[in-house]
Amino acid sequence: MSERSVSKQTQEKRWYSVLAPEQFDRDEIGETLAEEPDQVVGRTITTTLGDLNQDSSGNNTKLTFKITDVGSDTAYTEFVKYELTRDYLRSLVRRGSSKVEASITVLTTDDYRVRLQPVSFTTKKADRSQEQAIRRVMIDQVHEAAADRTFDELVDSIVEGRLSSAIYGDAKTIYPLRRVEVQKLTLEARPEEVAAEEEAAVDVDSEDVAVDE
Repeated sequence: MSERSVSKQTQEKRWYSVLAPEQFDRDEIGETLAEEPDQVVGRTITTTLGDLNQDSSGNNTKLTFKITDVGSDTAYTEFVKYELTRDYLRSLVRRGSSKVEASITVLTTDDYRVRLQPVSFTTKKADRSQEQAIRRVMIDQVHEAAADRTFDELVDSIVEGRLSSAIYGDAKTIYPLRRVEVQKLTLEARPEEVAAEEEAAVDVDSEDVAVDE
């Protein structure tokens, strides 16, 4: 391909400014290049909470957004993932202590299905029954949080550290804790997808029902 052809293709493309959802104040989180607006929809962009808030204390937190709509030269997104960096999580591990993890799938009050992965770090090595009790607290707290919150509210409680604090408050009575974090949150299904899955499940169940003739 000639340099002229490459230059012409580049000129035909345009830059789209990518904005965070309203929940994150519509802040600009990047740019993406495409020939047509529909090529932009579906793309993801990852930034840090620190960059978003202009606060270096959030540099260990990665946020991923997915482009869902395009208008003029602006791309609009939805939040799809919260994740702590591997380096940060590695820095929390201490020899002679316990790392207790859980993976929980919940449905928010507005029918978003979300997977959360909290993690607790003890001050010293806990025994198996204590680890199980701490994991139970994490599971119960996550279910309780989802039962009372919309998707946006649940995300806020994690980003602001309120869910981690709630787990810490309950679990520290079982065994002394050094730190509690939500290491990952992933959006698994939107309300319309959850509804479609439920409808499909009902259809399958009805087909399995024997009918007397």
